[in-house]
Amino acid sequence: MSAIIFERKASLVASCDVVVCGGGPAGFIAAIAAARSGARTALVEQYGFLGGMATAGIVAPLSVFTYNGQKVIGGIPWEFCERLQAMGGGLIEQPLGNVAFEPELYKLCCQRMALEAGVDLYMHSYLCGCQCSNGNIEAIFIDNKNGTEALTAKVFIDCTGDGDLAAAAGVSMQPDEGKPLQPLSTYFVLSGVDTSTPRIQKAMHHNRQGVNCHCEEIRSELLEHREEWGISEFGGPWFCTTLQPGVVTVNMTRTAGDAISNRDYTRAECELREQVFKMAAVLREHFPEFKDSYVSAVAVQAGIRESRRIVGAHTITGQEYVSAFRYPDSVSRGAHPIDIHVANGASQNVTFLKTPAYVPYRALYSPAVGNLLVAGRCISADKTAFASLRVQASCMGTGQAAGVAAALASAAGCSVDRIDIGLLQERLRRLGAIIGGSQPPH
Repeated sequence: MSAIIFERKASLVASCDVVVCGGGPAGFIAAIAAARSGARTALVEQYGFLGGMATAGIVAPLSVFTYNGQKVIGGIPWEFCERLQAMGGGLIEQPLGNVAFEPELYKLCCQRMALEAGVDLYMHSYLCGCQCSNGNIEAIFIDNKNGTEALTAKVFIDCTGDGDLAAAAGVSMQPDEGKPLQPLSTYFVLSGVDTSTPRIQKAMHHNRQGVNCHCEEIRSELLEHREEWGISEFGGPWFCTTLQPGVVTVNMTRTAGDAISNRDYTRAECELREQVFKMAAVLREHFPEFKDSYVSAVAVQAGIRESRRIVGAHTITGQEYVSAFRYPDSVSRGAHPIDIHVANGASQNVTFLKTPAYVPYRALYSPAVGNLLVAGRCISADKTAFASLRVQASCMGTGQAAGVAAALASAAGCSVDRIDIGLLQERLRRLGAIIGGSQPPH
């Protein structure tokens, strides 16, 4: 491949304690946590709004906050859920604490919380690189309408989902373990749905522990008539209320694809958009609840289940995860099923946890870069553990831990692997986080 070399000058626009890249569920929580912990914090986001997969991807509901009758993810993430519900934009479903939401009010709520905390927002800005020296990131570079700009910080947090900053800094990534990536899906919103029928009421409220909340009756008919109705790949279907009458989000499209390949992601986006309107037509033509429905919104981007994950100081294994191993440096938890969608086909492998799992702080950083933390989908976990931790409540939990840890490292002037773990855990508990303790003796 031929190359053209060009040079750019970047304007230094901010020198911060903490810079967070990515304003999704992990990122906006991380930024709030860092700012509330006393760090001057900037948040870089490619869109003109926060929320990431929740708002750009319309991925609903937020899950799982409660398990076996006990809170699993607390602190700032739970405060966000309660504030969203108080605004009329969220519905906390019991007993799992899954949260259905209205995407536009979600955007408003997390924006308010970030600004209230004093976070400096750099919206419409795309991370385009970084400068490293002596095992640290010195600056990141962003592109926006102002041109190329630079931000420096004592500590950086990668919440891009795809590990973009970590990759640019040269951090090693987990191997693919010889298996294809989980498929991409584009969510869409249907309006004009009869949401009063028992099967839609049951399907759009995700409040049953130990149950896959897809609509089993509709799935059965779709599989029976798949060839006749010209249906390609599909999942679920999963429906979720948006709190608006006659409106549901729909998760059923899918295709194999690699989200960190621009060409493949572009192909997948085009294919999935075609699927959206095909699936909407199938629902409208064959199921009475949808006879008057229409597509009122399509996700800004396809939902990404799996891409890069760093090789951290510790990699969470599936065995550790399902056995709820309690690490001495536990900083968050997870309770979503181990949920592996097959890349090609309509199947899905689901394993429900007996006990909520734990996340160690060591999974949030690589020894290779002294001032970089990660949170959300790109943390250090194998495919099995990751298949649970990739969901939004878990991402919020690791974001909260990374934000507090970054503030501590910034204040102490030390690398992220040298902070006082006991102090980090104390600060997290003070926020309301549920983190567990050390492994009990055998």
